[in-house]
Amino acid sequence: MSNLEQYIRTVNDYPKKGISFKDITTLLKDANALQLTGKELFENAKHLQVDKVIGIESRGFMYGLWLAMQINAGFVPVRKPNKLPSEVFRQEYQLEYGVDTLEMHVDAIQKGDKVLVHDDVLATGGTAEAVSKLVEKAGGEIVQFSFLIEIPFLNGRSKLDGYEIKSLIQY
Repeated sequence: MSNLEQYIRTVNDYPKKGISFKDITTLLKDANALQLTGKELFENAKHLQVDKVIGIESRGFMYGLWLAMQINAGFVPVRKPNKLPSEVFRQEYQLEYGVDTLEMHVDAIQKGDKVLVHDDVLATGGTAEAVSKLVEKAGGEIVQFSFLIEIPFLNGRSKLDGYEIKSLIQY
């Protein structure tokens, strides 16, 4: 593995006091880090046989779409409320700093679809757990959760018990 941590900026007290936000924009602006990250994410996913890759709004879109193209799968955006134009499944979830809702089109995942879920950070696991419920409602099967960053002390993995989880960086 590489040393991608050097490209991640920590912003203290964002979005609220006491949170140390891991900002990937500093990684994204560096061409070498951008490509290296893509290569490492692909290494974790290239063996998978998936029909769809889900990218979670918004930073999960960046590499989620790229992964879908690399492994020849469709891409499904999971978004915050009122951003998708057709009928949706909705799921509330708990963040380390509040409550939110995610939505996915009801026709995005077909019964039996194999799914890779990608997001930038696994923190408390609330967002990823919400997506697992959305995929379950649609009849899909998650074969892997993919993250750029994992913050183990927040114990997000505990909400994803039984799933394969890959993360490139752990803080």
